[in-house]
Amino acid sequence: MLQPYIPILMLLLFVLANAALILGASHLLSSSRPTAVKRAAYESGMPALGDARERFSVKFYLIAMLFIVFDIETVFMVPWAVAFHQMRELGGVLFIEMFTFVVILGVGYLYLWKRGALQWD
Repeated sequence: MLQPYIPILMLLLFVLANAALILGASHLLSSSRPTAVKRAAYESGMPALGDARERFSVKFYLIAMLFIVFDIETVFMVPWAVAFHQMRELGGVLFIEMFTFVVILGVGYLYLWKRGALQWD
């Protein structure tokens, strides 16, 4: 009954043992000489400006979340295009579904635009 799961269990054990071995070897073989320069935050070769724990405006996070939401919704269009190309007999239904999706997305975009959520002060 458990016969088919033995290869999966062996693979899982191999992966865990390999990860533990690699982490252990890197810990044992590495030389650690921390200095103030090594502990400093790396800012693309530039000296750090200000405190890393500076407070950001809520507007920054709102814009970031809106970008992620619209970006993820756009990513849903790629599998739809593949399905639309492969399923020609359901083409009308798939087209109506994507048209509805784009209309809802557009209404949301217009709502955010009218509310001023995309204005950066």
